[in-house]
Amino acid sequence: MTDSIIDARGLHAWYGSSHVLHGIDLQIGRGETLGLLGRNGMGKSTLIRTLLGHVTQREGRITLFGHDASNAKPHEVARQGIAYVPEGRGIFPNLTVRENLVMAARAPGKGGAPRAFTSSGTHPGDAWTLGRVLTTFPRLQERLNHLGGQLSGGEQQMLSIGRALMTHPSLVILDEATEGLAPLIVAEIWRVIGEIRASGIATLIVDRDYRKVLARCDRALVLQKGRVMLQGTAAEVNNHPALAGCLGV
Repeated sequence: MTDSIIDARGLHAWYGSSHVLHGIDLQIGRGETLGLLGRNGMGKSTLIRTLLGHVTQREGRITLFGHDASNAKPHEVARQGIAYVPEGRGIFPNLTVRENLVMAARAPGKGGAPRAFTSSGTHPGDAWTLGRVLTTFPRLQERLNHLGGQLSGGEQQMLSIGRALMTHPSLVILDEATEGLAPLIVAEIWRVIGEIRASGIATLIVDRDYRKVLARCDRALVLQKGRVMLQGTAAEVNNHPALAGCLGV
């Protein structure tokens, strides 16, 4: 076993002839929260998609739980306990809330974590069952038999996060989970992100509200034009004089 979930070294990625990522290193340990910051178009989503195997034009080395996954396909990454909450939510509009959740369910300990524990490192009694997800998101309980396409944007985001948790992941990747949502829903999403972190699941968070990200992460990377411009603990990045320029704030 290794304490590292993801260890990526020298990542390059292209879309056609466009060279988007330029030699990025990124590591995430068990139970760690990493913030990924940068202005729009700086490569954040491309980096996530590269780690997940969605970008096929890539170079560099990626290991998951100490095993080489440099050429892994998305379904192979998911089976290792990496859950993805994409920008745009990605729920199934023609399935009910219950069906969206149950179709993703996996038994605890099926990812890269030890079999004796759930992927979050907790005992099986703390597993993310359907009941626990519905307790965490009471709105989903109220709409259990509604189709995904009938939900509001905020409810769809809750469904997307709940579906990710039912895979019992070791790592949840959240790409702009609060984008375009009403303030009350945004506060609810951040509350749940805090609960995920407290449960011992590692998280990779991309969000425009850099202050909230830095208040909730252990370490942070700041990208600019596909390169890491700043990195360190959340406090180090937050206090760095170059942060405002990198983020355009």
